[in-house]
Amino acid sequence: MQALRSPAADGGVAATPARTGDEIRVSVVIPNYNYARYIGDAIDSALALDWPHVEVIVVDDGSTDGSREVMARYGQRITALHQDNQGQVGACNTGFAACRGNVVIFLDSDDVLDPSVVREAAAVWRPGISKVQFQMRSVDADLVPHGSVFPQYHHVPTPGEVRRWAETTGTYPTPPGSGNVYSREFLQKIFPLDHAGGRASDSCCIAAAPFLGDVFTVPKPLVSYRIHGKNDGAFSELDTLRFGREVVRATQLFAYTQRVAAGAGVQVTHEALRYSLTLLPYRIASYRLAPAAHPLLRDDRLALLRDLLEGWQRPQGISLPARAAISLWALLVLLSPTPLATRFVLWRFAPATRPKLVMQSLRGLGVVR
Repeated sequence: MQALRSPAADGGVAATPARTGDEIRVSVVIPNYNYARYIGDAIDSALALDWPHVEVIVVDDGSTDGSREVMARYGQRITALHQDNQGQVGACNTGFAACRGNVVIFLDSDDVLDPSVVREAAAVWRPGISKVQFQMRSVDADLVPHGSVFPQYHHVPTPGEVRRWAETTGTYPTPPGSGNVYSREFLQKIFPLDHAGGRASDSCCIAAAPFLGDVFTVPKPLVSYRIHGKNDGAFSELDTLRFGREVVRATQLFAYTQRVAAGAGVQVTHEALRYSLTLLPYRIASYRLAPAAHPLLRDDRLALLRDLLEGWQRPQGISLPARAAISLWALLVLLSPTPLATRFVLWRFAPATRPKLVMQSLRGLGVVR
């Protein structure tokens, strides 16, 4: 493995910024906690990247399930770090402090990278990039595809569009952690992370990216995203209280977004998040299925419908058919009897549970591909 760092002024080490694809030195940081069943696949995919300059750093965050034995099998092909349990944020902080690349991928230990993911990022890389984002394919615990990919980029956004959408709604179409390739120059502006975005380490990185650099989008599924029932971000069954927790997390993250934007000279208004069509389904599901625990006291059927109408009119990277589908879904959930509303919510958040006819209809309308 080539050395990726050069001496810094303080006697430490500093990564040379990547200016073109040829200068990219990749660090894949894999935080892990009790995913012994999956972590081998993640490590294998990182080691198999079709790129000459890659280091793989695995941070075990106090696992008790045999993960460390799996890691030990790789010997010196990886850098294995062990620490007491600090959560995903703490594990990513440890991994980032140890890594040497000028381009960084935070790979969840149950996800799998395609070999070409760095080649695809290098093809669009240029100065000023904060991240390159890809689509992800949903797979089951055995890596069998569910047949769906996300996000659905009906229109491939420019960096300027991503920035405007983040300004007007606090959100933009983005994959979670493993679907992003970050510039070290960007990450150095926000690390070490705190828990402003909740337990997930990717939240703050994703929220800050449009305001501290350019976000480039490659509309290809280049990462496999496992849905196995224990994911922090994926749904395989219905947990009615989880929607409220997601709303709280999004609200906290939005406050972080406002602070980062303000530091970059951009004002993101307090009401912007109300009109996010990404968050609105979580608000509706929380209000409808667990009203006593719903965290936003101002929400009722009329307020949610008003925000839906305003959100419809605000550009945020969602196609007209997709906006129509969200609106129809919202009406059905808000107005249907609880058992039926529950079924609609499940179909929305767990794509693998959708009836074939529903999937065919969504594909026919161009809502999903």
